[in-house]
Amino acid sequence: MTTLHEPDTLDASLGATGPLADARTQLREATTLLGYDEGLYQMLATPRREVTVSIPLRRDDGTTELFVGHRVQHNFSRGPAKGGLRYSPDVTLDEVRALAMWMTWKCALLDVPYGGAKGGVTIDPRNYSQAELERVTRRYTSEISPLIGPERDIPAPDIGTDEKTMAWLMDTYSVQQGHTVLGVTTGKPISLGGSRGRATATSRGVVHVAIAALLSRGIDPADATASVQGFGKVGRYAARFLADAGTRVLAVSDQYGAVHSAAGLDVPALETHVDATGSVVGFAGGDAVPAEAVLEAEVDLLVPAAVEGVLRADNASRVRAQVIVEGANGPTTPEADRILQEAGRLVVPDILANAGGVIVSYFEWVQANQAYWWSENEVEDRLAERMLAAWDSVNTAATRLDVPLRTAATCLAVERVAQAHQLRGLYP
Repeated sequence: MTTLHEPDTLDASLGATGPLADARTQLREATTLLGYDEGLYQMLATPRREVTVSIPLRRDDGTTELFVGHRVQHNFSRGPAKGGLRYSPDVTLDEVRALAMWMTWKCALLDVPYGGAKGGVTIDPRNYSQAELERVTRRYTSEISPLIGPERDIPAPDIGTDEKTMAWLMDTYSVQQGHTVLGVTTGKPISLGGSRGRATATSRGVVHVAIAALLSRGIDPADATASVQGFGKVGRYAARFLADAGTRVLAVSDQYGAVHSAAGLDVPALETHVDATGSVVGFAGGDAVPAEAVLEAEVDLLVPAAVEGVLRADNASRVRAQVIVEGANGPTTPEADRILQEAGRLVVPDILANAGGVIVSYFEWVQANQAYWWSENEVEDRLAERMLAAWDSVNTAATRLDVPLRTAATCLAVERVAQAHQLRGLYP
């Protein structure tokens, strides 16, 4: 069963909470600074298309459960929609709307020819077998297949999904089309048209920007200290690449707990421990600490790399890091942003900091469409070039406009999307 939703037409600053309210607050500030009228704000605040689907699952024991999934296409004025697919018990339609909007700005900021999209299924993948997750993925793909495709909307992995999920999605879509369609998704296994460097691309991008941000504050990355909140797809490799750059990672957390070492954690040993146990908890090379201690650690660099809304009005004043680089989407609320700005902290926004994944997803899509694959060095060199060019443009705009990096980044992105809207014109 597929249910189409009419997009919200009320004032987008009303009736939303959490990440969606945060995303719309950021958009409102940018459109005001850019001098855009209310009509354009409403257009950019409202998804172009969204679908909610029900997903019945026959479990391995023969019982049946029903899940709800979403796919939101926020904007496609600059090209096909692009965005991840997450499996999480916390997925809501408003969360997916916010993430889709942030994807639009991220693609525009990095000058990738995509619009923004996002998908999600309200499920805790830890409680289901691989066979059950495959059935959920294939049913979800079948339901949203009229909306997706290499020229329409290209999903990718996110929280709770991985390259195996993308292989199932690609296969299901391809069976419906009657031929293999490698470009329908990115983040696939290498043997199925995936790109070298894709798995670690978001983390590499985070670290490229983190090093540039530290240097802008006169801090030598080789002498710096860091804490990483989240040890999943982004946080794990960000910690590894920071350690490779000489930065001492003092604290790390995941959804189960946190560890800290004043001398610096042995990141490779921590990765081995996590592979063996599934969590940072119990790591012998560090002391157990409360999860909040990772956000409030006395370090030069903080990388929130888990979920939205972890830096809030009630804890932002206790953040001691001079530089915060957002590996996650929407980890800082607008209230926390203001507190951090007043305290002189440098916050590198998510739409810049974690854009490495969408850049290499774009590279994968290009390679799949051409049936010609690049070397890992080519991918990583082009990723670094894109990330550092975006950092320079955002930093320059922030200085010129005398605004925080987030405001500068959002203004640059929104302006590009608005120009595409205006050049294409309203139809009919």
